[in-house]
Amino acid sequence: MAFQTEYSFELPKGYIDESGNLHKKGVMRLATAADEILPMRDPRVQQNPGYLTVILLARVIVKLGDLRAVDTKTIEKLFTADLAYLQDLYGRINQMENPSYPAVCPQCGCKHEVPIDFLIEE
Repeated sequence: MAFQTEYSFELPKGYIDESGNLHKKGVMRLATAADEILPMRDPRVQQNPGYLTVILLARVIVKLGDLRAVDTKTIEKLFTADLAYLQDLYGRINQMENPSYPAVCPQCGCKHEVPIDFLIEE
């Protein structure tokens, strides 16, 4: 099984370009460390931390409809529903999977994986 680095998506509303064409289908790639770190130096992020999302999405969306490229201006013009959708997708595909360990139920003897969540306080 190959490691998946790109994920197809379809925007709920869609991006309308300058010619009035609607673009809904796209592809987002996994983020790299540089995608997360380099935008922090951008003056737009330093002035407005909320702009980080715009830059991140512009870096990781590799295709949107028939557009030649996706840049920050494209992301700025998205409908809020589409921006929220892409933020959620970014979070889901880049989230680290929680480790798990094999366990056996003491009552029925069934084998299963038990997730370990280090963020839960007890």
